[in-house]
Amino acid sequence: MVAIGKKVNNFKLPATGDKTVSLSDFKGKNVVLYFYPKDSTPGCTTEAQDFRDAKGRFTRANAVILGVSRDSIRSHENFKAKQKLNFDLLSDENEELCAYFDVIKMKNMYGKKVRGIERSTFLIDGNGILRQEWRKVKVKGHVEDVLQAVKALNQ
Repeated sequence: MVAIGKKVNNFKLPATGDKTVSLSDFKGKNVVLYFYPKDSTPGCTTEAQDFRDAKGRFTRANAVILGVSRDSIRSHENFKAKQKLNFDLLSDENEELCAYFDVIKMKNMYGKKVRGIERSTFLIDGNGILRQEWRKVKVKGHVEDVLQAVKALNQ
């Protein structure tokens, strides 16, 4: 499991754009790794749009954005195209990265207990150290909070 102030294990997952993405690909850059429950659902769409709209400001702050869910690459490609997302989505169908970041939780959905991703974001610095985490994220205002943390990291 991850812990603030500790090095994050390198990972490698299939990503949109027919590529494989590893944490080590971003050495020297801050990485915003955000986990979301499902492509094309209302909260996840809003969150993705918020990150999309703020991407230029993240880029200027030396940060890359990566979205992660258990959806397939095909689902991710459709979601990315429909929402005109300007960052990669990673597919964690085997839940390995989800388990490492401990984001799979029992949740209530329409009165039923279901296993799913708890909306969470992690900020990893250019040396691969976990600097901040947000769990049980509420979408409204979240991207601004993350951007402020990235800027503070660069101070």
